[in-house]
Amino acid sequence: MYHKSLKNQEKIFAVAPMMDWTNRHCRFFHRQLTRHALLYTEMVVADAVIHGDRERLLGFDEIEHPVALQIGGSEPRKVAEAARIGAACGYDEINLNVGCPSDRVQSGTFGACLMKAPELVGDCVAAMKAAAAVPVTVKCRIGVDDQDTEEALDRLAECVFSAGADALWVHARKAWLQGLSPRENREVPPLDYAPVYHLKKKYYHNFIGINGGIQSIDEAIHHLGHVNGAMVGRAAYHAPMMLAEVDGRLFGAAGGKPDPSAVIETMADYAERHIAAGGRLSHVTRHMVGLFHGQPGARRFRQILSTRATRPDAGAQILREAFSAVAEDLRGEAA
Repeated sequence: MYHKSLKNQEKIFAVAPMMDWTNRHCRFFHRQLTRHALLYTEMVVADAVIHGDRERLLGFDEIEHPVALQIGGSEPRKVAEAARIGAACGYDEINLNVGCPSDRVQSGTFGACLMKAPELVGDCVAAMKAAAAVPVTVKCRIGVDDQDTEEALDRLAECVFSAGADALWVHARKAWLQGLSPRENREVPPLDYAPVYHLKKKYYHNFIGINGGIQSIDEAIHHLGHVNGAMVGRAAYHAPMMLAEVDGRLFGAAGGKPDPSAVIETMADYAERHIAAGGRLSHVTRHMVGLFHGQPGARRFRQILSTRATRPDAGAQILREAFSAVAEDLRGEAA
């Protein structure tokens, strides 16, 4: 994936790994809107990959490809074993988290804490590369706490690329491990894209992707003029229809945007299968509430999914009924 991208100067658009959000139901939904975007799992701790319920933690639908598994950990032996397992499960890429600022991650001395230990990150990457025959990548911040941003980012890049990393994705914010909550760390530290652009100039032959604060496909296209990849997180989750622009605008795919009615019917069928296997409708629909964000009927769609779809006995027909409400408003607007 990344070798091809570098060779042919192609670009990669990705949906960021987001805890509690980008699970298999979310990814299946996003794949209905874009065939070409790279999708990421939530972060899964290496110990959980090794010892946990693999079907629950790592299972995914074949339609999700290309899909990457993000791992959290700081022990080379463990992240290597987790990478081997992930590759064996069929993931297209294994990504090491060097950016998450949560308290749980800090207590385990991984995630953003690893910005302070670039040599250890390099050791982890080398071990993962030796264990998995798929691309191994890293996602980091531009620094943590009082680190000099350019020095910290450059040293991390030097270590991971020397170890054989196929790509470095950079969230263009510092992480403040002292004084800010995980939520505040996603919003309070100012965005600073310049160090990422500068890093790409230095590591011209390596894949550098950018993440953080990207709100639209137009903004992603702007960043792709400076780096190899653009990764969108919360904007794509809260207003997922933006993903319907990806294939045509970034990859030149023919056929236009996906038909919303076809997307709904596919998701209703998927929800029926999930319910039959013992799941609930809300497990699927909670990722879909923003589908019609900014369009007529969006509020009604959101209200139905946030109330009726959350009932324990809710069936997939509720999703179809929610869309019917939107369709009426859309027809009225067109008239």
